[in-house]
Amino acid sequence: MIHNRSVLVIDDEPQIRRVLRASLNTQGAVVVDAQNGEEALELLRQRTVDLVLLDLNMPGMGGFETCRAIRNAWDVPIIVLSVRDSDKDKVQALDAGADDYVSKPFSFDELMARIRAALRRCGFATDTVPKRVSVPGLDIDFGSRRVMAGGKVVRLTPTEFDILRYLVSNANKPVAHRKLLQAIWGPEYGEQIEYLRVFINQLRKKIEPSAGKPTFIQTEPRIGYRFALEGLTAEA
Repeated sequence: MIHNRSVLVIDDEPQIRRVLRASLNTQGAVVVDAQNGEEALELLRQRTVDLVLLDLNMPGMGGFETCRAIRNAWDVPIIVLSVRDSDKDKVQALDAGADDYVSKPFSFDELMARIRAALRRCGFATDTVPKRVSVPGLDIDFGSRRVMAGGKVVRLTPTEFDILRYLVSNANKPVAHRKLLQAIWGPEYGEQIEYLRVFINQLRKKIEPSAGKPTFIQTEPRIGYRFALEGLTAEA
């Protein structure tokens, strides 16, 4: 799954960078590293990577700022690795654009599972979803990963897009929190409802026609979410 995949490790601790480089190399990954946010951004301007592992506690440009800067310019999956394990820090990291959050200390097996899930989301496919969906105010081309809302192109992160695709593939049906988490992040997930709240809020801001009651992504109390598609035009 990660053979020949390029991973950028951003951490100010040389020992952590060395350990992650050696461990990921054994899995066939190509690893580059940076000791701070500024160096990481310069590396990303010079080369393409498949995944970013990002520490939060760094001097200079901090982890949250670095995460936002990466997300504003690139669609690469970002996994935060941090000793900070409060729900507030996790939500803040997800709000900044992270796709996942792993608290230190962690096992290498756990990290590999998170990496595989993040890379799998980039190639996420659902047989039942049409190539294109169009309703008044929203047009989604799943082949080109292009979304238009209110006549304007909106930019979704890889995780946001895959959540949208899964909800659309189950249009007009309630999707339970656990089912959605496991479909997007993997079978080891199921209780991280705060993940969904953050990403659903981000999606709503980008695709809903107004800030009031959601038109498309509707909440099913105590269950999960439902994507409402009325007047659907779909291209198989």
